[in-house]
Amino acid sequence: MTSTKTQQSLFPANTPDAVFSPSILLVDGKPQHLASILALLEEYPSETAIATSGLEAFRLLRKGHFDLILLDLDLPDLEGYVLMDFISKQAFNPDIIVLSATTEANAASQAYRRGAYRFLKKPYSPEELLQDVRNALSKRFLEAENRSISLQLRYSEQLYRSLVNHVPDIVCTLNEGGQITFINESVTTLLGYLPDELSLQHYSRLVHPPDLERATAVFDHRTEPFLQTELRLCTKEEAHPASFLLTLMNLQFSISSMHQVKGTYLIARDISDNKRAEEIISFHANYDALTSLPNRALLKEKLDAELQHAKKYQVGLTILFIDLDRFKLINDSLGHAKGDFLLKQVAARLKEIARYSDIVARLGSDEFVLAMPGLSDPKRVQDIATRCAESLGAPFEIAADKEKLTITASIGIAMYPEDGTTVEELIGNADIAMSHVKTQGKNGILFYNQTMARAPHILSHERALRRALERNELEMYYQPQVDLASGKIIGAEALMRWNHPERGLLAAGEFLPLAEENGLIIPMTEWMLEAVCYDIHIAKTLKKEIVPISINLSPQYIDRCDCPRKIQGALKRHSISPGLFQVEITENICIRNPANAIIQLNELNDIGVDISIDDFGTGYSSLAYLHRFPIQTIKVDRSFVSEINDPDGDYPVVLAIISIAQGLDMTLIAEGVETEIQAQYLQKWGCHIMQGYLYHKPLPLKHLLELLV
Repeated sequence: MTSTKTQQSLFPANTPDAVFSPSILLVDGKPQHLASILALLEEYPSETAIATSGLEAFRLLRKGHFDLILLDLDLPDLEGYVLMDFISKQAFNPDIIVLSATTEANAASQAYRRGAYRFLKKPYSPEELLQDVRNALSKRFLEAENRSISLQLRYSEQLYRSLVNHVPDIVCTLNEGGQITFINESVTTLLGYLPDELSLQHYSRLVHPPDLERATAVFDHRTEPFLQTELRLCTKEEAHPASFLLTLMNLQFSISSMHQVKGTYLIARDISDNKRAEEIISFHANYDALTSLPNRALLKEKLDAELQHAKKYQVGLTILFIDLDRFKLINDSLGHAKGDFLLKQVAARLKEIARYSDIVARLGSDEFVLAMPGLSDPKRVQDIATRCAESLGAPFEIAADKEKLTITASIGIAMYPEDGTTVEELIGNADIAMSHVKTQGKNGILFYNQTMARAPHILSHERALRRALERNELEMYYQPQVDLASGKIIGAEALMRWNHPERGLLAAGEFLPLAEENGLIIPMTEWMLEAVCYDIHIAKTLKKEIVPISINLSPQYIDRCDCPRKIQGALKRHSISPGLFQVEITENICIRNPANAIIQLNELNDIGVDISIDDFGTGYSSLAYLHRFPIQTIKVDRSFVSEINDPDGDYPVVLAIISIAQGLDMTLIAEGVETEIQAQYLQKWGCHIMQGYLYHKPLPLKHLLELLV
């Protein structure tokens, strides 16, 4: 039998029903006693059940939970102590108020020994019973409230730990002594330590020793409540540290008036990939990607410093300008991969000859410089130049099958101060001396002298190039770009060729640098623009399938010409959709006149012409322009692709460029793909558009159209 009352409360008025709703069991064999207790409790809200025997009480206890039991020891079928023994073994552990008329002297002690909350001897006053009931239920309420609070605290703690343990950064707290009082599970992923291994360890255990002095200044002597710094942290297994950005915040709160907690809350974010990317960008801004030698920019910087030293202490400085003979023939006949491998070995041999203070640099293609500070004795210079020529003349192995190749080199020499007092003069005059060696049959060594006039040599080439424009000796070739996912040709790069009357078909690299120097690049770009648009128009007129064609624009052309207007005019004259025409620019545009370039390229983009970055990673290599310039495509330079010789190898520069393109949602094209290994590696990591000899060489328009059909 149960009853529910909902009037006056037996426990505090602010008790939430969700936390505590009391249930009471009355066990008494005498109905009149039960009736009097029910009458006493009827003004108070509770769920009340009654049992008139021990067996009925057993049944109710097995079915439900009770907070309070009012138990008469004198039951018709068993002693109340038996019921109490049963209750003491149950998990719910209710409070029991024993009501008994027994005359036994030790009845109360037996009841208390079995866990009774109170023992009331009959007859008792109603107020006394009611007060005991209130006290028992108030105690139960407080216990329920404490359990609820503890549950909420455990939930909050588990939620916090779960959130903290699943963030990708290391989250840590330190006490005032710098000991680790908490560290999340990300430390295992990032550094290899289990959190328990670092408990109460000093933070210095994780700091890379060379950074410890700076870490001490940051952790132990800081005055700011919030601070960020970079530190290298040690991994458990590897010797190389990882770079982290640390955010430190003061930790201070009170547990009680007597207990203040002070320390540091720390978040460490792994920035190793960012640091490596910065190092890669810095490297390629100053070093040649193929040989790892200083490039022209870094060479000039180093030589400027050496010249200051030479002028101050009146010592010498000698420049050897070294150019490999017939290197183009090697590239064309054996392929760029073997040509690049040869250049790496040339660089290695020159470094072996160089003294500790000397500078070996690669200016581009097959041109190298050996700069020797402090050297002014012509005989010693001649001896070193001869050693260079002999070393480069020894056979090179350029393939795994021990294929050997022998080359020669032309070497020009200029010396400070007699041959020049600036870096430009010294390198330029050494280049002139080398050019004279070339004209005299190559494979020789020559010191510069003032009788060597460069102007006739340059003017001769310039006149020939001007005649090439006038006599229509230039023509356009197209190298297809293949999408490996579909197997289709999806575009082509326009490449200029010169049908030289004496030297045959010349690639753009053999004459465009001269055109850049003497300003012919402007009319030559005008000619290329018209020629490409004409070819696209011819293909459309013949109802041939054609793919978008990209042309390379010189920074000079963008700087000096109304580039968007001229391109738009050419497209209209030949009735060509802007979607069939694309523009490639080099990274150098970012340092010449970026403001003007942004205006010009945005106008091109507004017309509908897509823009791509050619030879990405070999020039200025700033990620900033990728956001500022309207660029849709990145082209991976062949110098990076040529390094791929293992399908399972690690080529961080290539991976970094692929990640940049994917992160910025740009199209990615790999240039100079010549082997299946290169193609497999690039495709594996997410580059699916290829351009190179593995698929197609540059082709005249007729052959391109046949290929598309």
